Amino acid sequence: MTSAEKRSHVGRRSLLAAGAGMGVTAALPAASAQAAPAKAESAKAEPAKAVSASARRYPSNWPDPSSYGVADTRLDLWPRDDNSFVLPLELRPRDEERGVVWIRDTYVNCFVVDGRPLYVATGTTRVPGLAVAAPWNDGIFVWTAPSLKGPWRLADTTGIRPDAEKGKVWSPEFVDENRSGRTVVAPWQEYWYDTKYGKRGHAWAPEVHYFRGKWYIVACTGDYAQKVGSFLLVSEGGVEGPYRLAEGNLEKPFGDSFIGGPSFIEPGAYHHIDGGLFSEGDDAWLVLHNNLYAKFTDDMEDIVTPTGLPTFQQQPYSPEPYLEGAYVFKYGGKYYLVHAAWDRTSVNSDGTTRQAYDTAATGRVQYQYDAIVAVSDTFEGPYSQRWTAGVGAGHNNFFVDHSGGLWATFFLNPAAGYYSDSARVDGAAVPGVVRLEWTGPKGKRLYVERRNSA
Repeated sequence: MTSAEKRSHVGRRSLLAAGAGMGVTAALPAASAQAAPAKAESAKAEPAKAVSASARRYPSNWPDPSSYGVADTRLDLWPRDDNSFVLPLELRPRDEERGVVWIRDTYVNCFVVDGRPLYVATGTTRVPGLAVAAPWNDGIFVWTAPSLKGPWRLADTTGIRPDAEKGKVWSPEFVDENRSGRTVVAPWQEYWYDTKYGKRGHAWAPEVHYFRGKWYIVACTGDYAQKVGSFLLVSEGGVEGPYRLAEGNLEKPFGDSFIGGPSFIEPGAYHHIDGGLFSEGDDAWLVLHNNLYAKFTDDMEDIVTPTGLPTFQQQPYSPEPYLEGAYVFKYGGKYYLVHAAWDRTSVNSDGTTRQAYDTAATGRVQYQYDAIVAVSDTFEGPYSQRWTAGVGAGHNNFFVDHSGGLWATFFLNPAAGYYSDSARVDGAAVPGVVRLEWTGPKGKRLYVERRNSA
């Protein structure tokens, strides 16, 4: 971590309660442009070559729990004041009273633009007057910065839509921009209404990517949409857009429909959510929730296998819970498959507390929304057994900054568990980043930076 990044911990006000020995401090606001991805495999992203791998000292792997699927809740794996901070994203009018952007599914990445770093941030946001991002929100916002510490500015969309809210790069509101041969909002993505929920429709969990000279956004419609599932937006300009919908999503989200989600969703309307993008060389893949992926076509307008999606080779828990936020990150020649999973507490037969990535059941209480990770030599797998990489850091992404530093995002889930408590909820749903540590080519693990890794 550079001295500049250390200074970025100082900010307006403390946002996250110290709770169980953990707190994070906020700071201040940044930029826009065009890019080439920062190389996680570059010399900057690896330890100094002058020191041999055998002589270099890496942090140690922690021993695995005695039972696979038990959660590691040690405070060293929490985002803390000494290893994390809340990004000072430029505030919109809706954010001013709170003093920080309300966001879920925080996504941050770093690209290199004309030899200079460009950082991007996005996530799931809510509209004024609603406590959550449902039953509707107003689309996708993007922020950019020249440095992780900022200044973070809303993407400059004023040249595209002078009268629209700055930074909003896509929304169901933009349906009027549809033209013959150019669809911005498909019919299934439009707002709609019913007698139970009123206005419905939204975008969730967006990711911004730069691939083969173009900007892309992968996102999904949520449970209150006409059709639920993942879609791809293609920019016809810079990171600010304008964006149009990929041809493979004109009629529906990616993949197959299946029975899933809340009971109020119409049969056949639920597709695979939490879409993300992984690229390597000239190839790109769509990564979907739980264990699915698909390769994109060469023109990036659809996926190669629209039905019968392939699956990652994983080592599931028993029982296997519902996982979210799947994300693949390559580092040190290995592939890291990241998931979000709820650590649920229950009572063992001897009266002690069990904390594990269990399925929902009577007596099991949601505690923390964690980041769990597995590693593989190949994208498809087979992947190792999973480990807890970050407590409360679920539904995130990993990235390398322009100095080669490793980071993960977090948002602190206010929907249930630890951060839903009235004493902490005001500090939840934030754009947080936390430093990661790598245990080297032998250990092959990524953890939230620990105070004691011995």
